[in-house]
Amino acid sequence: MLPLFIRSIKFLIGAAFVGVLGWALLWTVVDTVQNPPAETAEEAMHHHPKELHLASNGPLGKFDNAQIQRGFLVYEKVCASCHSLNLVSFRDLQQIGYNEAEVKKIAKDWPIKQPVQDPKAGTWGERDNLASDRFPKVYYPGTGTPPDLSLMTKARHDGAAYVYSLLTGYDEKPSAEALKHFPEFAKPPEGMYFNPYFANLNISMPPPLTGDDQVTYSDGTRATKDQMAKDVAAFLVWTAEPTMQRRHSAGLAVVLFLLIATGLAYGAYLTVWRGVKH
Repeated sequence: MLPLFIRSIKFLIGAAFVGVLGWALLWTVVDTVQNPPAETAEEAMHHHPKELHLASNGPLGKFDNAQIQRGFLVYEKVCASCHSLNLVSFRDLQQIGYNEAEVKKIAKDWPIKQPVQDPKAGTWGERDNLASDRFPKVYYPGTGTPPDLSLMTKARHDGAAYVYSLLTGYDEKPSAEALKHFPEFAKPPEGMYFNPYFANLNISMPPPLTGDDQVTYSDGTRATKDQMAKDVAAFLVWTAEPTMQRRHSAGLAVVLFLLIATGLAYGAYLTVWRGVKH
């Protein structure tokens, strides 16, 4: 009798525990349905990235070197003073169409130099960049290092579209309906800028692209704000995954090989088992 009694007690305790959890879950669901959480400012005003069609999109995408070179020019003239590309070497630029002499000149003329230490004196100095060097880091004393852009398009959802939308989103303002519920967004805090494509809506980075023709493209393309944003987004897709085009080619070759091998294997199967019941 005692073992049966103990088992009964265990069953009742377990049933009570499950019952309490079920009761709590039920009323949690009821309360959520009856009193849904209030909409946050991010939910009301945050926008998903706009669509961006690049030559590199899709499983068969290829890099458009002309556009990537234009994007590099935008990065060099507009972005490089604040953001580094510390995972990219100057000589990698040869992959997008620059020759060796051009790469050496770009490296030498780069405004931020490579830091070097004098092992005897223990002091720091600078030297010109070499083609084998990575793009030097940007550092601001007292404020730190701004985000590196090498992998930015892989670190953000819809990376290229995010970059493009963020750069062109400074002109968008909160709707009148949204400001009724969140009047504090009528004027951003000092040193901040409203951008509906940024996660928390206010960003400390001033608008990098302030107008058309901030750069001059050598191929004659008009450097509008929209075009510059597209081009630098395409460039950052390349910096994040410079081997993507080769990976796509290798993947296509593997798929074709597997299809051919599957066809040959099926043909061999039909030949070997022809006329044999199985």
